Amino acid sequence: MGNRKEKKGMNKVSIFESLPKRKITRKGFLKLCGIGAGSLALNSALVKFAFGKEEVSTGRPGKKIKGLHDLVVAKGGDPYAMTVKAIEAMGGMGKFVRKNSTVLVKPNIGWDRSPEQAANTNPQVVGALVDLCFNSGAKRVNIFDRSCNDQKRCYKNSGIEKIAREKGANVYSPDDWNVVKAKFNYESPMKGWPIYRDALECDTFINVPILKHHSLAGLTISMKNLMGICSGNRGLIHFDIGTKLAHLTDFIKPDLNVIDAYRILKRNGPSGGNLADVVDMKTLIVGTDPVLCDAYSCVLMGQEPSSMSYIKQAVKYNIGKGEYTDIAKSDILTIEV
Repeated sequence: MGNRKEKKGMNKVSIFESLPKRKITRKGFLKLCGIGAGSLALNSALVKFAFGKEEVSTGRPGKKIKGLHDLVVAKGGDPYAMTVKAIEAMGGMGKFVRKNSTVLVKPNIGWDRSPEQAANTNPQVVGALVDLCFNSGAKRVNIFDRSCNDQKRCYKNSGIEKIAREKGANVYSPDDWNVVKAKFNYESPMKGWPIYRDALECDTFINVPILKHHSLAGLTISMKNLMGICSGNRGLIHFDIGTKLAHLTDFIKPDLNVIDAYRILKRNGPSGGNLADVVDMKTLIVGTDPVLCDAYSCVLMGQEPSSMSYIKQAVKYNIGKGEYTDIAKSDILTIEV
């Protein structure tokens, strides 16, 4: 197209400038979009014009599924086997995944790092979850994250893309046009934030963070991992991060949280890069309450749960349990693999 010669005496004009000056109907607009550039249909302004107002959502309803225990903590063994055993001890994946359902497995794939550097979720944990979902009858397993480094390199070098696709999962980059705006029945700084549609329309949401140090948030665990389903300028979420992450957690209501603490990044998170900062903990934490999962993880890291602003705010808004007393009263099963 770019090498085609123009007819003599014709100036270069856009497709819109060459159109007759008349009102374009919605039907006519859709035909126009199909004529020249499919990319025009992806422009958010045109989508609004064609399909009306932006969509809003009050969030996922949440299944409120209860496992056999409040938390299952698996230790030792390899990451795949630990994941399988921990889910079995929680009551099996069949509690969370129904036949012919769509599941979102949301790991941390934010950084261009290898599994040994412990900046992303362990790929073996993700692979085990994909197998368990399909074995429970899932029709489709989606996997995505909005990365901080180059998306292709993050997906490849994390090892997650390869293992997940080999097991039949749909691994892809989220589209910033395919979002809905968050709506709350209370005052929230996350009001109107664009959330990827696939995070809301899945039948089961499995949150799979890695436990690691974070220079701004203190630690990044279940609640912080949900930032990867947000479009827009995510850097702004770090302002009043505690309230925003608590409200985002309430909005999404993950059905199951699987915290990878096999290798943990003790310092220089969230990106890491230095193997001297990595410690082998060989632990996996599974639970349905992301706040309780995060609180337990804090204790595991020698941190006070209430020192994490997002846990403090989640407790304040009654989104989950995050006090020391909550941990002490919880039914926690520890298994050796």
